[in-house]
Amino acid sequence: MAQVLWLTVKLATLTTLILLALATPLAWWLARSRAWWAQVAGALATLPIVLPPSVLGFYLLIALGPRSPLMAPLHAFGVRTLAFTFAGLVIGSVIYSLPFAVQPLRTAFRAVGEDHLDAAATLGASGLSTFWRVALPLAAPGYAAAAILTFAHTVGEFGVVLMIGGAIPGVTNVLSVEIYRDVEALAWGRAHLMAALLLLFGFVVVLSLLRLERRIARPEFNVR
Repeated sequence: MAQVLWLTVKLATLTTLILLALATPLAWWLARSRAWWAQVAGALATLPIVLPPSVLGFYLLIALGPRSPLMAPLHAFGVRTLAFTFAGLVIGSVIYSLPFAVQPLRTAFRAVGEDHLDAAATLGASGLSTFWRVALPLAAPGYAAAAILTFAHTVGEFGVVLMIGGAIPGVTNVLSVEIYRDVEALAWGRAHLMAALLLLFGFVVVLSLLRLERRIARPEFNVR
C-alpha cells in the first residue's frame, strides 16, 4: 500500500508543478487577450472537463503508442512507446488536469486591476517586471486554488490513468486504480481503507478551498 500511495503522491506532485508552470503564460494570455482565437484556445484548454475520461484516454493511448507519429522522433533514442509507463501517466495527467490549473489562474489574472498594471508601466517597469512584481503577487490566491485543485484532481483520476497506464505494480498502479483492483478481487477491507483515505482527502480539499475563498473575501485581501 505504501508503494501505491507513493506513486499517487509522486504523480500528483509532478503534475501540479508542471501545470503551474505551463498554465501561467496560457492563463495570463487568456485573461488579457481579446482575440477570437483566444476563445478557441480557452475552449480547448477546458475540453478535458467535458470529455469522458475514456475518450481522452483512448486518444492519448494512440498518441503515446509505438505507431504514433508523435513517438517517431523518440525511436532513435530507444523509446518506442510511452503508453503504460510512468512518464506517459504524467503526460496524461497534465492534459487531463489542465483546466483545473488554467481556470483559477485566468480568474485571478482577470481580477488584477488595470490601475496597478498602468501604474507600474508609468513608473517605467517592463512588461515582464510588471508581471512578476505586480500581477503575480496579486494572483497568489489563484495559484493556491490551482495547486489544490490540480493535486486533488490528479489523485482522484481513474479513467485516464487506467487507459494509458494500466495497473502495473510499482509503475502505474495509483490509488484510484488499486481500489478498482481490490473490488475486482473482492478485497473489501483494503478497498474500504483506501476509499476512506480518498474520502477524507476530498473533504480536506473542499474545506481548504472554502477557507481560502473566505480569506480572499476579507477586506485586507481586497486591493484598493
